[in-house]
Amino acid sequence: MSKTVVGFMLVDAPHSALNNAGSDAGDRTDNIVRVKSIRRGRKVYPYVSGQALRYWWRDTLAQKCGWKLSPIEREKKIAFTSANPIEYDDDDVFGYMRALKAKEGGTVTRISPLKNSPLISVIGQIPTQDFGVMARHEGNPVPYEHEFYSTVLKGIFSIDLDSLGVFYATEKTGYKNMHPKLEEIAEEQGLSHEEETKKWVMPVDVRTKRAQDVIKVLPNLQGGAKLTSHLTDVSPKFIVVAAIDGGNHIFMNIAKEEDGEAVIDIEALKEVVTEYKDSILTDVYIGRRKGFMDELEEPLEKLAGENGKIHVGTIKEAVDQFSNKIPELMKE
Repeated sequence: MSKTVVGFMLVDAPHSALNNAGSDAGDRTDNIVRVKSIRRGRKVYPYVSGQALRYWWRDTLAQKCGWKLSPIEREKKIAFTSANPIEYDDDDVFGYMRALKAKEGGTVTRISPLKNSPLISVIGQIPTQDFGVMARHEGNPVPYEHEFYSTVLKGIFSIDLDSLGVFYATEKTGYKNMHPKLEEIAEEQGLSHEEETKKWVMPVDVRTKRAQDVIKVLPNLQGGAKLTSHLTDVSPKFIVVAAIDGGNHIFMNIAKEEDGEAVIDIEALKEVVTEYKDSILTDVYIGRRKGFMDELEEPLEKLAGENGKIHVGTIKEAVDQFSNKIPELMKE
């Protein structure tokens, strides 16, 4: 049985420019900053890249959970971390790739146990173009333009609990996590080892804390561009989280556009919880911030009343209650 945490979240972006694409070579002037967006049919959907979301997540873990982040080294056109998942939590959870010299063990790579999608607008949205000027100097003001939007962004994430704190030294891309020096450190620190599979495992309390931190920090998620003039709170305003046997992102399609507004499809949520009941390893925890999609309060309470395995509360209640289940999952 595999154990994967699967999560879905909505971020309210009422006046935001969270991730910018820079200037467009085809623009009439060269001082327009565009937001990142994709097209589907005739509609435009602003988004925050998956990389930007991971940057916010990692930075918040350092600030709120005291994570010691792996130092970054730069060599000409490449940059890499220490590739030491034993000492640095983020190398374990976010993965790495580092090309070492052959005598040092060669290239090591690690597939990130934490995976996430970009945050993508639920509704089609043409960004607004805002004009500004720099006028604090003598002479004519310097005009500039930037885009922002008003929407709700959706995203999914997963955490592979079986891989978290588990490292291999096998010659396979994504699984050659260890090099000789790192194996020496693993031995010194008493990690358990299977010679036949070349597998190293960190103590369960360390693995559990890292998994819990990744979930419990979500109500404090912070980051984004243009905060000085847009100040968007990027912490999730709606979240669904559970653990399943497998890796399917069963909650990916529970948000949709309806009459130009982002809505949660309660029937779609009910369907996946019912159809995957044999694969869901924990109860399903749903959190919502009051003031955001208040129309969901009654349908969600009704859903929880019909299914005792669904719990509804605030964002913090949802992540805390789910996090309390992680120690059991890590020991199984």
